[in-house]
Amino acid sequence: MGNKVPAMNSFLKQCYAGGKFTPNKNDFCITKATQESTAGLTFLSIAASTSPFIGLFGTVVSILETFYIMGSTKASISTISASIGEALVATAAGIFVAVFAYTYHLILKRKAYAFVSYVKMQIDILAGR
Repeated sequence: MGNKVPAMNSFLKQCYAGGKFTPNKNDFCITKATQESTAGLTFLSIAASTSPFIGLFGTVVSILETFYIMGSTKASISTISASIGEALVATAAGIFVAVFAYTYHLILKRKAYAFVSYVKMQIDILAGR
C-alpha cells in the first residue's frame, strides 16, 4: 500500500537519506518544512502592521505644514484644502499597503500550514503509521 521510499523530487528525500524514518528525522523534517514555508512571513507581518503608522506619520507632517502655511501667509481655502488632500493621500497609501500585505500574509500562512500538514501526512505514510 503506497511507496516505501519518497519520490526523487520530494521534499522528504533529504529526510529519508539514511534509509528509514526515525522520530528525530521526522521532527527535523517537519521543522525544516515549517521554516522554509514560512520564510518571508515576518516581513509581510511587519509591513502590514507598520504601514498604517507610516501613513499616519505622513499625514501628521502634512497637516503641520498646512498649519505653518496658515500661520505664515494669508492662505486661501484652496491652499489649505490642497495641503489637507496631500495629507490624506499619505494615509490612504499606508492603508492600501497594509491591506494587501495583511491579505498576502494570511494567504501564505494558510498555504504554509497546508504544506506542513502534507509533509506530516507523507511522513506518516512512509513510516507505515
